[in-house]
Amino acid sequence: MNPTILIIEDDPDNARSVHEAAEDAGFAVTAAATGLDGVARFRERAPDLVLSDLVLPDIDGIEVLQRLRAIDADVPVMIMTAYGSVESGVRAMREGAYDYVTKPLDLDDIQSKLRRACEASRLRRKVGELSQSVRERFSSAAIIAESPAMQDVIAHINALADTMATVLVTGESGTGKELVARALHADSKRAQGPFIALNCGAFAESLLESELFGHEKGAFTGAASLHKGAFERADGGTLFLDEIGDAPLPVQVKLLRALEEREIRRVGGREVIRVNVRLVSATNKDLDAMVAGGTFREDLLYRVNAVTLRVPPLRGRKEDIRKMADRFIAKTCAENAKAVTAVRPDFYAALENYDWPGNVRQLRNIVESAVLLSADGVLSASALTLPGAARAKTGELSVPDGMTLEQIERAVLEARLRQNNGNRTLTADHLGLSRRTIQRKIKEHKLPY
Repeated sequence: MNPTILIIEDDPDNARSVHEAAEDAGFAVTAAATGLDGVARFRERAPDLVLSDLVLPDIDGIEVLQRLRAIDADVPVMIMTAYGSVESGVRAMREGAYDYVTKPLDLDDIQSKLRRACEASRLRRKVGELSQSVRERFSSAAIIAESPAMQDVIAHINALADTMATVLVTGESGTGKELVARALHADSKRAQGPFIALNCGAFAESLLESELFGHEKGAFTGAASLHKGAFERADGGTLFLDEIGDAPLPVQVKLLRALEEREIRRVGGREVIRVNVRLVSATNKDLDAMVAGGTFREDLLYRVNAVTLRVPPLRGRKEDIRKMADRFIAKTCAENAKAVTAVRPDFYAALENYDWPGNVRQLRNIVESAVLLSADGVLSASALTLPGAARAKTGELSVPDGMTLEQIERAVLEARLRQNNGNRTLTADHLGLSRRTIQRKIKEHKLPY
């Protein structure tokens, strides 16, 4: 389909010339001889581009521009002005015109400008569509919340989204804390700004400081160029600090200052940089206990914990499991060109009866595995691999018939990690293994820790 252009010009000869030039450039043309008629036609159906004369018999081109932008500011408007009236063209640009052209018109030049303006319009609309898609994907409305526990979380997101309150999202590993943080951003007035996520447990102390605040070129060995940190990249948007309890004490001091002063200084730099950032943090640790143990600053806890939002474990929101499973099935099928023809009731029953130590992340992995390994497209309970499913309610591990040594190892490791809230060092001590071995086993068994 050809792009559309609305031409607003009262001079018949000039209107005819521009009409022909636009058609030759591949546009479908609609014409109007007055400003008010042009605004009315624009309101009926917005074109991809508008070309308006500055001098019209009723309202001038500037007022046309203002009225059109009030209806749809994404449609580029070009203004035609008399030769030598550069001031009028500049004024039009200040009012939001995409460009201006001077009379007598150079038709080759105007065709080139029309094509560029149309491409700008297409890209602007594409960006708008993508932004809307991102908002819809990450908004609270996209979170499955059939259970009362999750409905309460959604209510809190809706209440907090448009505030500047720092929010601490708590919950077990794999519960979806980052999804909550993204919803707080997507549903806020900052949604057009960046959402920057940083895992504080993924970096050594020196690297974490650089990732948070950036560094100047030559600040340390390997700093070959200037690097903007998470605070700078999140300016005007939201900074999500995952596993904030893993931040070392020296970094906590600098983090507190950044939050209180709303300014940062890059590593190796002297310049103070102002930042406008809304902070959302997350942890699966007991920060109050860490404060008591001297490993987390009390003043920082007060700063990041204006409001606490707790995400329930999956075993506390069983009403959501079926819909979540359906979503993971559909996503896996779409991404891997798989077809699922039937899902039997015992498949859902097995999912709903399991206690999900790895929470939503584990549910997703197990459902994806069942879909990918299904030979006939029928999902039943037998397609599921649920580690330790026969475990007694007390948490003691029992060994069902047919369980392999590898499955037993996985179940024992997962049970101990769960008991230790994912702490690998403590788990290694309890199982009499080195921390490196625990890390290797977690990778081998693809455990969500």
